[in-house]
Amino acid sequence: MDTFPIAVSTRRIVAAGLLVLALVALGVRHVRQGGHVAALAVAPIRVPSPASARPRAASGVVVDVEGAVRRPGLVRLAAGSRVADAVARAGGTTRLADRSGVNLAAPVSDGQQVLVPRRGGPGGTPAATAGGGSAASAPVSLSSATAEQLDGLPGVGPVTAQKIVDYRAQHGAFHSVDELDAIPGIGPARLADLRGLVVP
Repeated sequence: MDTFPIAVSTRRIVAAGLLVLALVALGVRHVRQGGHVAALAVAPIRVPSPASARPRAASGVVVDVEGAVRRPGLVRLAAGSRVADAVARAGGTTRLADRSGVNLAAPVSDGQQVLVPRRGGPGGTPAATAGGGSAASAPVSLSSATAEQLDGLPGVGPVTAQKIVDYRAQHGAFHSVDELDAIPGIGPARLADLRGLVVP
């Protein structure tokens, strides 16, 4: 008759043990899940920097500057530049330039041509004479002009002007405008621009 209480006690012990094991297993599982969640919470999040997220700005514009400037040709400018910036990059205007014929404040765009007119040229204003009248500028004499006077010619900077003076010192007076072709830096295109502006 004593075996029944013992069997009941054994069942309770076994049930209690199973309950403890179940709780331990549940606790381990919870700890593992919690650790995984914690690991996810501290994982670094890659956010693109503002510099890489922004589109790259245009590098600039290329403008063709022609006419009465010291160094005609292509110039590279920053985006948002003005005609005045393009003219300055081309060496500035010459003494023959009609600055009233160009809007220096106008913005430039990529591929644009900036033309600085000459005084007395098409659409330009003739140079004023001392008597108040108007007449075209007198041609520059290659045989007697100073380096400063030659420097004022379109496409002729101080270096080329000095080369013309040196050439004259070595070979004597110019007999033809075509002799300018022998000056380094003056090619057929530049020679064509100078015709009518210079005499031997």
